Amino acid sequence: MRRLSGFTLIELIIVIVLLGVVATVSVRFVALSTQGAIDVSSRQQRALAGVVISEQISRQLREALPTSVRPNGDGSCIEFIPIVAASNYLTLPSGSAPTSFEAVPLPDGQSASGRVVVYGYGSSVYNLTSPGPMSPPASMPASATAPVTVTFDSGTTHRFSAKSPEKRFYVVSDPVTLCQAGRFLYRYRNYGVKPTIGADLPGPGPDREVLAASLLPDSLEFDVIPPNFRRGAVVSFRMVLGDTDLEETTAISQEVQIRNVP
Repeated sequence: MRRLSGFTLIELIIVIVLLGVVATVSVRFVALSTQGAIDVSSRQQRALAGVVISEQISRQLREALPTSVRPNGDGSCIEFIPIVAASNYLTLPSGSAPTSFEAVPLPDGQSASGRVVVYGYGSSVYNLTSPGPMSPPASMPASATAPVTVTFDSGTTHRFSAKSPEKRFYVVSDPVTLCQAGRFLYRYRNYGVKPTIGADLPGPGPDREVLAASLLPDSLEFDVIPPNFRRGAVVSFRMVLGDTDLEETTAISQEVQIRNVP
């Protein structure tokens, strides 16, 4: 009679336990590997977001009129006036009620419109009085030959308070403000020229754009070194990006030199 062979109950239980241990270890290993890959991806995305945000801020500041850059008291906001065009004047407005002046045409016969700024050192460009560094809205026509006549809109008059050493003038648009509110970094525009920064900024709508939505509260800080006769203004900014899921942060700092000359 042939003897039957097989596994005992104890052997089966031992095999099941060993398989359970191997499965638990394998699942844990896969879970940790997957979570590690997710964490690395989140850090990379946060670092990329920091590069994009800082580059957006830097590009906008490089187009700013040097004497227009001003932060608020705690450095959470910065205001500046973007430059639209630049040229040289031939004559500055003169007389009791000047409405225009002669200038060198823009390259490629382009036209421009906005406020005109001459020099602007020693007085606030946000002061719209006459005489002053910033004019009322004006128009510069397109022309391929010199000179062109820059005319203040609607028959307004203006006299500039100073001359540029290089007879330089800028055509600028309305001011822009970058400001942190909670976890958001906003860009405000189309609110006009205000004597103080942060006054009457637009609410939700097309004139308030979101540049970032992952800042730690009260982490953004702007610092401005004013321009002088030897160099342009220097703007430094610092911010911290946070991840609510991982509870991790990434600190970002950068300096921007505004090279525009008087």
